[in-house]
Amino acid sequence: MFAPLAAAIAHHGLPVALLADLLDAFEQDVVMTRDGSTYPDRTALLDYCRRSANPVGRLLLHLYGMGDEAALAQSDAICTALQLINFWQDLSVDLPRGRHYLTDADCAAHGVVRADLAAQRRTDASDALILDCAAWAQALMRQGAPLARRLPGRIGWELRLVVQGGLAVLGQVRALRGASLCVRPRLRAWHAPLLLARAALM
Repeated sequence: MFAPLAAAIAHHGLPVALLADLLDAFEQDVVMTRDGSTYPDRTALLDYCRRSANPVGRLLLHLYGMGDEAALAQSDAICTALQLINFWQDLSVDLPRGRHYLTDADCAAHGVVRADLAAQRRTDASDALILDCAAWAQALMRQGAPLARRLPGRIGWELRLVVQGGLAVLGQVRALRGASLCVRPRLRAWHAPLLLARAALM
């Protein structure tokens, strides 16, 4: 697999530093999961997203010849939002596996005890915590969404659907009112027409 990768890097002039960030983030996630480590605050979690998610968007922008600061900032906002949405969607799956993305600072601010999270015991505090984190992800997605209108053709439409898909998952997280601690929300085939309609209106 490394020969085709090297050829792609050379052909497209891909920034190797972005690929290194992806590997670094993957290693960090493996180590933190192994050790049952937690993120102290949102700054630390965002630093992980900067390396685990944002490089994907930046690599795509590179392929389409878009590298202005506004586009990069919007891409980062979308990619970070998608990573956070995945965290809040997968709480019921990740917590039993020792994967902790709800930060220590957020837990403390809402009075959430980690033992309750680990046991997937819903409380008013855990519900408020999850809804607060969902609002954080939504704000980031809204911040980055205008990028979809700047990208041409198919890639622009794909990004519109990605944005709307992420927002739809967040809508399900909010509708569960914190129950995503125990149940994984997911999109179904029948959501597709609504996502297409919302994408067309962006």
